[in-house]
Amino acid sequence: MSVDQNTEASHDSARHSAPVSPAQAADLQQRAISVAQHAYAPYSHFRVGAAVLLSDGTIVTGCNVENASYRLTVCAEQAAIAAAVSLHGPRIRIRAIAVANLNDTASQPCGACRQTIHEFSTPDTIVFFPTEAGAIAQATIADLLPAAFLLSNS
Repeated sequence: MSVDQNTEASHDSARHSAPVSPAQAADLQQRAISVAQHAYAPYSHFRVGAAVLLSDGTIVTGCNVENASYRLTVCAEQAAIAAAVSLHGPRIRIRAIAVANLNDTASQPCGACRQTIHEFSTPDTIVFFPTEAGAIAQATIADLLPAAFLLSNS
């Protein structure tokens, strides 16, 4: 499994997470593939898994759960983040997240998942995802969602 390097890495002082090692990235990807096997996808047959690396080193996984009313489907990324919040509380911070599917196709997080990832991330949170060529690409959440919806919680 190869990991494409993001060629425009920013050294902005707002970006402060520790880098994710190739071994950690491979472990996250493997966990995402493993949990995708548990996906409930009787309609699309598109089984997706996600593995979230939290800032404290904990890894939490989730898979997609479809519904006959497609709008009520839960994406793997959102399932993993919900599980992380359930286990560790609302102050979690995502260091990295890996997305995998069992359909051998490109699979970036959807817009809703990008917004959910952003909610619990720093700008330099790394997102790993499969490309059309079968490689694993990576991008920061800031690159994937440059115009994120923000509310002040003060």
